[in-house]
Amino acid sequence: MRNPKKSWLTTLTCVVLIFGLMITGCSNVPDNTDIASSSENTEIQQASESSIETSVPRLEGNAVVEMTINGSPVTIEVKGEDAPITAGNFVDLVERGFYNGLSFHRVLKDPTPFVAQGGDPQGTGMGGFVDPETQQERRIPLEIKLQGEEKPTYSKALGQQGNKTAMSQPVALKHERGAVAMARSRMPDSASSQFYFALSDLEFLNGDYAVFGEVTQGMDVVDNIEQGDLIDSAKVVSGLENLKKE
Repeated sequence: MRNPKKSWLTTLTCVVLIFGLMITGCSNVPDNTDIASSSENTEIQQASESSIETSVPRLEGNAVVEMTINGSPVTIEVKGEDAPITAGNFVDLVERGFYNGLSFHRVLKDPTPFVAQGGDPQGTGMGGFVDPETQQERRIPLEIKLQGEEKPTYSKALGQQGNKTAMSQPVALKHERGAVAMARSRMPDSASSQFYFALSDLEFLNGDYAVFGEVTQGMDVVDNIEQGDLIDSAKVVSGLENLKKE
Protein backbone atom coordinates (compact mmCIF):
# COMPACT_ATOMS: atom_id res chain seq x y z
CA MET A 1 0.00 0.00 0.00
CA ARG A 2 1.30 3.47 -0.87
CA ASN A 3 2.52 5.46 2.11
CA PRO A 4 0.46 8.71 2.09
CA LYS A 5 2.94 10.52 4.33
CA LYS A 6 5.86 9.65 2.06
CA SER A 7 3.85 10.72 -1.01
CA TRP A 8 2.99 14.06 0.62
CA LEU A 9 6.62 14.71 1.55
CA THR A 10 7.77 13.87 -1.96
CA THR A 11 5.26 16.30 -3.46
CA LEU A 12 6.30 19.05 -1.02
CA THR A 13 9.97 18.50 -1.85
CA CYS A 14 9.25 18.83 -5.59
CA VAL A 15 7.36 22.08 -5.05
CA VAL A 16 10.20 23.55 -2.97
CA LEU A 17 12.83 22.54 -5.53
CA ILE A 18 10.86 23.98 -8.45
CA PHE A 19 10.41 27.28 -6.60
CA GLY A 20 14.12 27.35 -5.82
CA LEU A 21 15.00 26.81 -9.46
CA MET A 22 12.68 29.59 -10.59
CA ILE A 23 13.78 32.18 -8.09
CA THR A 24 17.43 31.74 -9.00
CA GLY A 25 16.87 31.75 -12.73
CA CYS A 26 17.92 34.70 -14.87
CA SER A 27 15.85 37.50 -13.45
CA ASN A 28 16.21 41.00 -12.08
CA VAL A 29 13.79 40.08 -9.31
CA PRO A 30 15.50 39.96 -5.87
CA ASP A 31 15.49 36.69 -3.93
CA ASN A 32 13.04 38.04 -1.37
CA THR A 33 10.44 39.07 -3.94
CA ASP A 34 7.31 37.02 -4.58
CA ILE A 35 7.87 36.17 -8.23
CA ALA A 36 4.42 34.61 -8.55
CA SER A 37 2.61 37.80 -7.62
CA SER A 38 4.89 40.12 -9.60
CA SER A 39 4.59 38.09 -12.80
CA GLU A 40 0.81 37.87 -12.55
CA ASN A 41 0.63 41.58 -13.32
CA THR A 42 3.00 41.38 -16.29
CA GLU A 43 1.67 40.81 -19.79
CA ILE A 44 3.89 38.21 -21.44
CA GLN A 45 4.28 38.79 -25.15
CA GLN A 46 4.72 35.56 -27.05
CA ALA A 47 7.13 36.14 -29.89
CA SER A 48 6.27 34.81 -33.31
CA GLU A 49 8.49 32.04 -34.63
CA SER A 50 9.73 34.24 -37.47
CA SER A 51 10.89 36.99 -35.11
CA ILE A 52 12.57 34.45 -32.83
CA GLU A 53 14.53 32.98 -35.71
CA THR A 54 16.07 36.32 -36.62
CA SER A 55 16.80 37.62 -33.11
CA VAL A 56 18.92 34.88 -31.52
CA PRO A 57 21.47 32.28 -32.63
CA ARG A 58 20.22 28.87 -33.72
CA LEU A 59 21.90 25.47 -33.79
CA GLU A 60 20.74 23.62 -36.89
CA GLY A 61 21.98 20.18 -35.90
CA ASN A 62 23.97 18.93 -32.95
CA ALA A 63 27.27 20.01 -31.40
CA VAL A 64 29.64 18.77 -28.72
CA VAL A 65 30.98 21.00 -25.95
CA GLU A 66 33.80 20.11 -23.59
CA MET A 67 33.55 21.92 -20.27
CA THR A 68 36.42 21.66 -17.81
CA ILE A 69 35.33 21.80 -14.17
CA ASN A 70 37.80 21.54 -11.31
CA GLY A 71 40.43 20.44 -13.80
CA SER A 72 38.39 17.56 -15.23
CA PRO A 73 36.53 17.41 -18.55
CA VAL A 74 32.77 17.06 -18.96
CA THR A 75 31.46 16.28 -22.44
CA ILE A 76 28.07 17.70 -23.36
CA GLU A 77 26.09 16.76 -26.45
CA VAL A 78 24.10 19.85 -27.42
CA LYS A 79 20.91 18.95 -29.28
CA GLY A 80 19.97 21.61 -31.76
CA GLU A 81 17.70 19.24 -33.64
CA ASP A 82 15.15 19.35 -30.81
CA ALA A 83 15.98 22.71 -29.18
CA PRO A 84 17.54 24.91 -31.88
CA ILE A 85 17.27 28.25 -30.09
CA THR A 86 18.19 27.11 -26.59
CA ALA A 87 21.08 25.05 -27.96
CA GLY A 88 22.18 27.87 -30.26
CA ASN A 89 22.25 30.34 -27.39
CA PHE A 90 24.42 27.99 -25.30
CA VAL A 91 26.87 27.18 -28.10
CA ASP A 92 27.17 30.86 -29.00
CA LEU A 93 28.04 31.72 -25.38
CA VAL A 94 30.57 28.88 -25.23
CA GLU A 95 32.19 30.11 -28.45
CA ARG A 96 32.42 33.62 -26.99
CA GLY A 97 34.26 32.25 -23.92
CA PHE A 98 31.45 33.61 -21.75
CA TYR A 99 31.38 30.69 -19.31
CA ASN A 100 35.14 30.60 -18.65
CA GLY A 101 35.78 31.33 -14.99
CA LEU A 102 32.12 31.51 -13.92
CA SER A 103 30.96 29.68 -10.81
CA PHE A 104 28.25 27.23 -9.87
CA HIS A 105 26.28 29.49 -7.57
CA ARG A 106 23.58 26.98 -6.65
CA VAL A 107 24.11 23.28 -5.97
CA LEU A 108 21.32 21.26 -4.34
CA LYS A 109 21.97 17.68 -3.27
CA ASP A 110 20.04 17.37 -0.01
CA PRO A 111 17.61 15.77 0.73
CA THR A 112 17.95 14.35 -2.78
CA PRO A 113 20.26 15.20 -5.71
CA PHE A 114 18.63 18.02 -7.67
CA VAL A 115 20.76 20.42 -9.76
CA ALA A 116 24.14 22.11 -10.13
CA GLN A 117 23.42 25.54 -11.58
CA GLY A 118 25.88 28.05 -13.04
CA GLY A 119 26.38 30.53 -15.85
CA ASP A 120 25.65 33.75 -13.96
CA PRO A 121 28.37 36.40 -14.51
CA GLN A 122 27.38 38.02 -11.22
CA GLY A 123 27.53 34.77 -9.27
CA THR A 124 24.31 35.69 -7.46
CA GLY A 125 21.66 33.85 -9.48
CA MET A 126 20.29 37.13 -10.83
CA GLY A 127 22.54 37.83 -13.82
CA GLY A 128 22.66 36.93 -17.48
CA PHE A 129 24.54 37.55 -20.72
CA VAL A 130 24.64 41.19 -21.80
CA ASP A 131 25.11 41.42 -25.55
CA PRO A 132 28.00 43.83 -26.20
CA GLU A 133 26.37 45.00 -29.42
CA THR A 134 23.02 45.97 -27.91
CA GLN A 135 24.10 46.50 -24.28
CA GLN A 136 20.95 44.59 -23.35
CA GLU A 137 20.59 41.25 -21.60
CA ARG A 138 19.80 38.56 -24.12
CA ARG A 139 16.62 36.68 -23.29
CA ILE A 140 15.51 33.57 -25.12
CA PRO A 141 12.01 32.07 -25.29
CA LEU A 142 11.00 28.94 -23.44
CA GLU A 143 11.37 26.18 -26.03
CA ILE A 144 9.68 22.80 -25.52
CA LYS A 145 9.39 20.17 -28.23
CA LEU A 146 6.99 17.27 -27.81
CA GLN A 147 7.63 13.86 -29.30
CA GLY A 148 6.03 13.55 -32.72
CA GLU A 149 5.89 17.31 -33.27
CA GLU A 150 7.86 18.84 -36.14
CA LYS A 151 8.69 22.07 -34.30
CA PRO A 152 8.97 23.19 -30.68
CA THR A 153 6.35 25.20 -28.82
CA TYR A 154 7.59 28.63 -27.74
CA SER A 155 6.87 30.92 -24.79
CA LYS A 156 4.50 28.49 -23.08
CA ALA A 157 4.99 26.10 -20.17
CA LEU A 158 3.48 22.73 -21.03
CA GLY A 159 4.03 20.90 -17.75
CA GLN A 160 2.90 21.55 -14.18
CA GLN A 161 3.34 25.33 -14.51
CA GLY A 162 0.95 25.24 -17.45
CA ASN A 163 -1.76 23.95 -15.09
CA LYS A 164 -1.96 20.63 -16.89
CA THR A 165 -2.29 17.38 -15.02
CA ALA A 166 -0.52 15.58 -17.83
CA MET A 167 0.88 16.54 -21.20
CA SER A 168 -0.79 14.99 -24.19
CA GLN A 169 2.60 13.81 -25.45
CA PRO A 170 5.97 13.28 -23.76
CA VAL A 171 8.73 15.81 -24.32
CA ALA A 172 11.48 15.07 -26.82
CA LEU A 173 14.22 16.04 -24.35
CA LYS A 174 13.56 14.82 -20.82
CA HIS A 175 14.92 15.83 -17.44
CA GLU A 176 16.87 12.63 -16.95
CA ARG A 177 20.04 12.38 -14.88
CA GLY A 178 22.76 14.20 -16.81
CA ALA A 179 20.37 16.47 -18.72
CA VAL A 180 21.49 20.05 -19.29
CA ALA A 181 18.77 22.71 -19.25
CA MET A 182 18.19 26.45 -18.93
CA ALA A 183 17.23 28.13 -15.67
CA ARG A 184 14.67 30.93 -15.74
CA SER A 185 12.29 32.92 -13.58
CA ARG A 186 8.56 32.26 -13.58
CA MET A 187 8.19 34.27 -16.78
CA PRO A 188 8.63 31.79 -19.66
CA ASP A 189 10.88 33.96 -21.83
CA SER A 190 13.39 34.96 -19.13
CA ALA A 191 16.27 32.51 -19.68
CA SER A 192 19.59 34.09 -20.63
CA SER A 193 22.85 32.30 -19.74
CA GLN A 194 22.20 30.33 -16.56
CA PHE A 195 22.05 26.56 -17.06
CA TYR A 196 21.92 23.54 -14.80
CA PHE A 197 22.90 19.90 -14.75
CA ALA A 198 20.20 17.50 -13.56
CA LEU A 199 21.77 15.39 -10.80
CA SER A 200 18.95 12.84 -10.91
CA ASP A 201 15.82 12.11 -12.94
CA LEU A 202 13.58 15.18 -12.53
CA GLU A 203 10.44 14.20 -14.38
CA PHE A 204 8.34 16.86 -12.65
CA LEU A 205 10.29 19.58 -14.53
CA ASN A 206 9.46 18.18 -17.98
CA GLY A 207 7.60 20.66 -20.15
CA ASP A 208 8.39 23.65 -17.94
CA TYR A 209 12.14 24.08 -18.39
CA ALA A 210 14.04 23.74 -21.66
CA VAL A 211 16.44 20.82 -21.84
CA PHE A 212 18.98 21.29 -24.64
CA GLY A 213 21.63 18.65 -24.08
CA GLU A 214 23.05 15.84 -22.00
CA VAL A 215 26.31 14.85 -20.35
CA THR A 216 27.84 11.97 -22.30
CA GLN A 217 31.13 11.76 -20.39
CA GLY A 218 32.22 13.06 -17.01
CA MET A 219 29.04 12.67 -14.98
CA ASP A 220 31.22 11.73 -12.02
CA VAL A 221 32.76 15.23 -12.27
CA VAL A 222 29.28 16.78 -12.32
CA ASP A 223 28.24 14.76 -9.26
CA ASN A 224 31.18 16.21 -7.33
CA ILE A 225 30.43 19.87 -8.10
CA GLU A 226 30.13 21.97 -4.95
CA GLN A 227 28.69 25.45 -4.62
CA GLY A 228 31.35 27.99 -5.57
CA ASP A 229 33.27 25.66 -7.89
CA LEU A 230 34.39 27.24 -11.15
CA ILE A 231 34.08 26.43 -14.82
CA ASP A 232 37.72 26.48 -15.86
CA SER A 233 36.87 26.63 -19.55
CA ALA A 234 34.33 25.57 -22.16
CA LYS A 235 34.91 25.01 -25.86
CA VAL A 236 33.00 23.68 -28.85
CA VAL A 237 34.83 20.58 -30.08
CA SER A 238 32.51 19.71 -32.96
CA GLY A 239 29.38 20.98 -34.70
CA LEU A 240 30.26 24.68 -34.65
CA GLU A 241 29.38 24.84 -38.34
CA ASN A 242 25.76 24.20 -37.31
CA LEU A 243 25.58 27.49 -35.42
CA LYS A 244 23.68 30.15 -37.36
CA LYS A 245 23.72 33.72 -36.11
CA GLU A 246 21.74 35.41 -38.84
